[in-house]
Amino acid sequence: MRSVPHVEAEEVHRLLPFETLVPGLLAAHRTALPVAERLLMSQPGQHGETDHFLLWPAWKPGRALGIKLVTVFPGNAHAGKPAIGGLYVLFDGQDGQPLCVIDGAALTFRKTAADSAAGASLLARPDARRLAMLGAGGQAIWQVRAMAAVRPITHVAVWNRTLSKARALADALRREGLDATATEHEEGAVADADIVCCAAASRVPVLRGAWLRPGTHVDLVGSYTPEMREADDEAVRRARVFVDTRRFTLAEAGDIAQPIAAGVVGPEHVLGDLFQLAHGVVQGRTGPDDVTLYKNAGGGHLDLICAELLHRRLRPGA
Repeated sequence: MRSVPHVEAEEVHRLLPFETLVPGLLAAHRTALPVAERLLMSQPGQHGETDHFLLWPAWKPGRALGIKLVTVFPGNAHAGKPAIGGLYVLFDGQDGQPLCVIDGAALTFRKTAADSAAGASLLARPDARRLAMLGAGGQAIWQVRAMAAVRPITHVAVWNRTLSKARALADALRREGLDATATEHEEGAVADADIVCCAAASRVPVLRGAWLRPGTHVDLVGSYTPEMREADDEAVRRARVFVDTRRFTLAEAGDIAQPIAAGVVGPEHVLGDLFQLAHGVVQGRTGPDDVTLYKNAGGGHLDLICAELLHRRLRPGA
């Protein structure tokens, strides 16, 4: 068997800058997407949270296939350990042989943020400058960096349940040249935001639709099970709603699944997915006062797209 390189986290971040990853993700959505599946296993955590083991296989016949294995153990924070760990294995679509093993956490950080930024590049106002970041976990800084790659972000207001984490993220963003502040109140962070990004991994809404001013774009990242929720019914009801993929959103992501199940909105309230937006077959924003909402639920097809982009840049001469 051929030697299989292991791509460490630092190399993943070097090879997948958002300035090329986001356009690459959008370009892939203008072609036939890989077939993808999803398996989620869960157990009660030691500190009251829920631990998750996610498997995301995807296959683009004749070209490439791969699988991501990811653990999400929120309680690790109590021991100073990362909450997310995992690996991605990419295989050759012609002979089925492994091509490389990629750091799963780094690939997830990049893929998740690029997914949101791809949505924002098609839905957020071009002049969006003020970002509210609700949640200050490991994914948050990547969300901010990706949004800043597609919109002229100049100020970031950070909220987190633990204020010290919000302050730490704001400090890190200031070191990167952004005007960033931490706040104790979600409403204050959202009130004058052009883009609101939620990565709070919450079971109860942290964002209220009544707080959103006209023209705001909402990016929801942190809910990936039917029980999780980051935005309330009013936020969903008043927005033009889009998703990255209907398959992993309508029934499995609580931000969309719960309002549909409660009859607040119907499935038709989801106006399109990233595939349709990238092809231009659905209209995103119709005017500057629209509130738009993009539910980022992820999927193995996105991981495979990103892994292929990385592998092409990994090869000599790429």
